[in-house]
Amino acid sequence: MATFDDVTERRRTEERMTHLAHHDTLTNLPNRSMFRERLDQALSETQAAPAAILSLDLDRFKAVNDTFGHPAGDWLLKCVAERLRRCLRSDKDVVARFGGDEFAIIQFNIKAAADAEKLAKRIIEVIGKPYRDKGREMHVGVSLGIALYPGDGRDVDTLLTNADMALYRGKSEGRNIYRFFEPGMDAMVRERRALEADLEAALPRREFELDFQPILDIASGDIVGAEALMRWRSPSRGLVPPDDFIAAAEEIGLIVQLGDWALRRTCGVAAGWPRDMRMAVNVSAAQIKSSGFARSVISALAFSGMPAHRLELEITETVMMDESDAVLRTLGQLRGLGVRIALDDFGTGYSSLGYLRRFPVDKIKIDRSFIRDLDKRDTAAIVRTVIALGTELGITVTAEGVETAAQLDMLRKAGCGEAQGFLIGVPAKASEVSRLLRSQASLRRSG
Repeated sequence: MATFDDVTERRRTEERMTHLAHHDTLTNLPNRSMFRERLDQALSETQAAPAAILSLDLDRFKAVNDTFGHPAGDWLLKCVAERLRRCLRSDKDVVARFGGDEFAIIQFNIKAAADAEKLAKRIIEVIGKPYRDKGREMHVGVSLGIALYPGDGRDVDTLLTNADMALYRGKSEGRNIYRFFEPGMDAMVRERRALEADLEAALPRREFELDFQPILDIASGDIVGAEALMRWRSPSRGLVPPDDFIAAAEEIGLIVQLGDWALRRTCGVAAGWPRDMRMAVNVSAAQIKSSGFARSVISALAFSGMPAHRLELEITETVMMDESDAVLRTLGQLRGLGVRIALDDFGTGYSSLGYLRRFPVDKIKIDRSFIRDLDKRDTAAIVRTVIALGTELGITVTAEGVETAAQLDMLRKAGCGEAQGFLIGVPAKASEVSRLLRSQASLRRSG
């Protein structure tokens, strides 16, 4: 005969099983199943009030896992869950974890779209603040897609699909962004997914290639280096510019593999060029944060036989924003081998000057937007200040986007070290740059 204790224990076990069936085990948030139940229940009411469904996806979460390990990633997900809970204004609202770094929110009884927009902005601000654990600092962002009931759908599946489409559109445009669903987004999403499918097949099919743009030493008039620029020659799409595929490559986790290919190929080409020629390669934030990046650089150098001091890695402020020990350690290790570090697009970020103090940098590249407006007094004053700063710190300064003789002359008078742009040379195949270098060498000998 069952005792009172037996019944109580059985009831507790059933309650635990029910809870587990409806909640995420890591964060204790409702799971997808419970989220759908709550939304379906609310929509089935006769006088269902307007609501917003927000689909969320973390930005740069993979980099946290790769850099700090999965236990740190799990800790961060729990922190994100708690921050999301605190963002909600009503006890009736629901935040759920769907799995991985995907979350969703139901915001009930909204008066207008502005209510959902206000919540989205608050979430982006709160989730974007640093996460500190055991002396480590981690950074992630969040992107959101928003669908409104009843305007964007009257059932659970339609609302979730449309919120996902809006999220997908947002992530294709950048990071830390929110987008409302709009009719016609499905066509854009289908096109983006087709692009991603083509992109994943492109590397094994050898559809990527590199062009090289010469870099001029302004004082001597000699070509002293080149920057490797990636191109995608798709059989169906033709020549796809980097702006159209780099963000997609980052989104589907292909950028590290693609970057490793570019690094090996670049070092192989440069090994056959004159020994005083440097080669610059763009490196993404995801690459440098991946645990095997330093090993990949060392391997590319060893395999090609190219000396480390001839390689320049161009990093953007996105890398600098994550002041983690891992990033600093990687940069320090590579510099210790002789690899040069260049800060690309200098002047376009909020804290470029601060980064020069905290990070080991050998070169700064003034963004082309400044060179384009060099005829404006204020812009010219900024460029002269940056050049003087570089001279004072012993950092080489390269001006990007130099297109006229007048711009080059102004840069020469200001004491700028190097120039790059269409005036110096357009991006070209390795064989064409090799011919240019041979011509330069023969002119030196005859001179």
